[in-house]
Amino acid sequence: MLRALNPPEQRPPRPSAYRVPWVVERVFDSHALVTNEDDVAAELVRVFTHSRIAEPVTEHWGRMLPGETLELCLCELDPDEAVVTIAWFRPDDGAEYIWRFVA
Repeated sequence: MLRALNPPEQRPPRPSAYRVPWVVERVFDSHALVTNEDDVAAELVRVFTHSRIAEPVTEHWGRMLPGETLELCLCELDPDEAVVTIAWFRPDDGAEYIWRFVA
């Protein structure tokens, strides 16, 4: 006889989804503005960029306050194929989050 190992009523509740706090605006082909639109600061923000034509680069942005904007330079990369990964921690839960996009 088959039975569920962990019936739905016994599972812990799932946390609600967390909206990615970043808004990216292309200023020029080789530059983008990245804004933290969350209500809380993002801690230990790191940005990793890479493309076919350049070595990967890591930038340490540190703490980004709500509404803060930083410029992302994609000059050394192929701006049409550059992959950008942003990693950060939320102070309220201490978990690390990662978001990846094609610039």
